[in-house]
Amino acid sequence: HLAESGEKLVQPGGSLRLSCLASRFTMRHYAIGWFRQAPGKEREGISCIKNNDESTFYADSVKGRFTISRDNAKNTVYLQMDSLKPEDTAIYYCAAQVDYSQFMCVPSFHGYWDQGTQVTVSS
Repeated sequence: HLAESGEKLVQPGGSLRLSCLASRFTMRHYAIGWFRQAPGKEREGISCIKNNDESTFYADSVKGRFTISRDNAKNTVYLQMDSLKPEDTAIYYCAAQVDYSQFMCVPSFHGYWDQGTQVTVSS
């Protein structure tokens, strides 16, 4: 079970940090990903981090603005979001990669989804 907290409202150009806490499994054994789904769009992988060497992936839409990190001691993965834009408005989810065939930041490779957090970027 993964959990992150509440709805978030931020102004354009602002910053926000999302936290993903694993409560029922040991996060250090899994690659973890952040995904988002905007209204009328498919869920997309925006950033993922491996569990062994902490290699990362970023979608082009967030590269240079978002930073993923993990604290295995706290069983938590973070997504630092800077220079937020209105088009970043979406429901954000975290999930663990359960298909180990390769490191892929796509929803179909992930499980243990959390309930999602609404992030709204608006003035």
